[in-house]
This record gives sequence, C-alpha cells and structure tokens, in this order.
Amino acid sequence: MSEQEKRQKLKMKLRDTMLALEAAELETAVAHYENFLHEAAIDDRDNPDRDDIAMARTNADLAAAFDHPVHTHHAKIDAIENADFSLTDAVRLGAVVAFNNRHFVVVASTARFDCNGVTYMGISPSSPIYRALEGLKVGDSFEFNGNEFVVQDVM
Repeated sequence: MSEQEKRQKLKMKLRDTMLALEAAELETAVAHYENFLHEAAIDDRDNPDRDDIAMARTNADLAAAFDHPVHTHHAKIDAIENADFSLTDAVRLGAVVAFNNRHFVVVASTARFDCNGVTYMGISPSSPIYRALEGLKVGDSFEFNGNEFVVQDVM
C-alpha cells in the first residue's frame, strides 16, 4: 500500500471514528431529552397538586434545554457525512492538519479523541483557529493568539 493510500485510509478511519463518537453523543442527548419530556407529562388521573405541576414544568424546561444538543449533534453528523475527506495539501474543510505537535480535523468541533494511537480534535470551519489556518500548506507559519506556529502536516 502506498503512502497516499495509507493517508487516505487514515482519513476515512478518522471520519468513521468522528461519526461514531457524535452518534453516541446524539444518543445520550436524545435519551436525556426524552426522559425529561416524559417526566414533564402530567397524568390527568393523578389529580396533580402544585408540586407535581412545578416538577412537570421544571422537567419541560430541562427537556427544552436538551433539545439544543440534539440539534447540534445532528448538525455535526451531517457536516461529517458531507465533508470531502479526500487528500489535500492545503488546509480546508475535511483536512487533517498538525501543528505544535497536535492534530486536528477540520469539519466540526469535537472533544479530543484517539485514532490509531494519536489524539485528534475536531475544529469547526467557523472557528478563529481555522480562519488562521485556511489555505496554508506544510511549512507555512501563522500567528494565533500572539503565538507563532508552523504547519507540520496537512492531508
């Protein structure tokens, strides 16, 4: 297998790993949302008192709060599924970039995750760090938050 094929295979594994992580996060958010939504329902047969109504309202508010993460994780999954993960020599959407001995995937913001023994983190194309990196190639330098960095790898 050529080096290019290995790099492309790694990018697809990163994509699949990110999708699996976001799917798990979505499942958790949906479970919380549904649980609080269920708890917000008041059964007419129980003849609810003020405490029951207050608790139902609190649970409805909590369900509404979990509605946002559900939409956020759906949007991240959509972004990952639709990004172009082909090899590239310049930082763009779908690129994997390394600088300061850290590795990032430009598609959606994520928590750190491991893939093939390396720690990665997803960054959003609307983030300030991406705006500083966009279009750069290996060896290019950029400044971010008063610090100078050099792009070590792009794929």
